[in-house]
Amino acid sequence: MPDLRRARFARLVARALDDLPERFAERMRNVEIVVEDEPSAEQRPDDGGDLLGLYEGVPLTGRGLEEPYVPDRITIFRGPIVRMTSSPQRQAEIVRDTVVHEIAHHFGISDERLRELGLGDED
Repeated sequence: MPDLRRARFARLVARALDDLPERFAERMRNVEIVVEDEPSAEQRPDDGGDLLGLYEGVPLTGRGLEEPYVPDRITIFRGPIVRMTSSPQRQAEIVRDTVVHEIAHHFGISDERLRELGLGDED
């Protein structure tokens, strides 16, 4: 995939992060957010479905006060999102929803609760 498309996609992720409400953005520390083309074999879901994003880490609700933690990692997968639609506007919406979904996991919000909130289809 051309570098221009990769750069555009990375800007979509950055824009989604910039659009986070301040109360969430200011509480996000020690979180690495990366864009990868595709999930690795270990990251792929057992059901063979597409994976748009992945949160890896210890949610804030599961942390002790004194324990040191390695940085959490949120990965947004470009390939599955690009294959879903060629519409730049729809890709931006999917990226935004996926970023929000994965960040919600960082804050300890479960998939069940995300579905209740209407954000359960991105993971």
